[in-house]
Amino acid sequence: MMIVIMKAQATMKEKSAVIAWAEDAEYKVHLSEASDHTVIGIVTGGHPANHEQVERMPGVERVVPVLKPYKIASREFKPGNTIFPVGNQTVGDKGLVIMAGPCSVESRSQIIETAHAVKEAGAHILRGGAFKPRTSPYSFQGLGEEGLKYMAEAREETGLPIITEVMEPALVPLVCEYADILQIGARNMQNYALLHAVGKSQHPVLLKRGMSSLIEEWLMCAEYILSHGNTRVMLCERGIRTFETATRNTFDINAIAVAKHLTHLPVIADPSHATGKWEYVAAAAKASVAAGADGLIIEVHPRPTEAMSDGIQSLKPEKFAKLVKEMRAVAQAVGRDIE
Repeated sequence: MMIVIMKAQATMKEKSAVIAWAEDAEYKVHLSEASDHTVIGIVTGGHPANHEQVERMPGVERVVPVLKPYKIASREFKPGNTIFPVGNQTVGDKGLVIMAGPCSVESRSQIIETAHAVKEAGAHILRGGAFKPRTSPYSFQGLGEEGLKYMAEAREETGLPIITEVMEPALVPLVCEYADILQIGARNMQNYALLHAVGKSQHPVLLKRGMSSLIEEWLMCAEYILSHGNTRVMLCERGIRTFETATRNTFDINAIAVAKHLTHLPVIADPSHATGKWEYVAAAAKASVAAGADGLIIEVHPRPTEAMSDGIQSLKPEKFAKLVKEMRAVAQAVGRDIE
């Protein structure tokens, strides 16, 4: 891949000529417009390309080859942060986005009650699982489309956009009918058919890091989604599997800083799955804000002891409200804010 950086005064005709050259060679083109310049990403698919020929074209300032395996996700392709709206919220900007709700949608009353509680506490987006990938086939698998309908009703009552997990390509159109953000769970990070499907959907996507995945592998999976022109992708660090058993996973806070350095995509932290115990969620959440996360996704349940999944890591609404206030103070200390 190569990045073609156009001159600030380049005309539309000159930009179109570069794009036409790439399309004639059957290369993929990704256009990134900024206020002061235009960047044209050209994916050559491993085929040789004449960089000097492009550099001599009118309006071209310079051509930069991208050496990293993840091309579109790299800071070389887009030096500035990716920022995009979800409902009335903006992801990737100075303000942090808080997603909160139960692990599983268990009933209409449960999700609506939780939606009102998390909104009052300061959440911007409602999370909840309608389809649940579980380790045991005998565990609660979710309510399916019924759960999606309950979440949509909660959105109508509260105005909160909703995020929910999609588990297979065939379900993408259905989930897109209801959800504002598609979540790819850790177990499905390398489900390439699913990544292609959500990429084609053009829906916002939250991509969780696999429990034993390298950061480069994580970014390569984001590349699958981005390759379809779907630029509204968020990365989610949710802890990795190590030898430690005191927590459910080991929260790789390094990954937040590394991902922010390597890629322009927003990075979301999941302290609930990272720790697996509600007692540790607040500390991990505040640490992730300090590390530069663009948002958090936190499990909240009105009665965790009755939860059908992950109650042990879910905060009660009052504890979540307290945490939001504490995170706001940390955010302000590092030049961010939580509306």
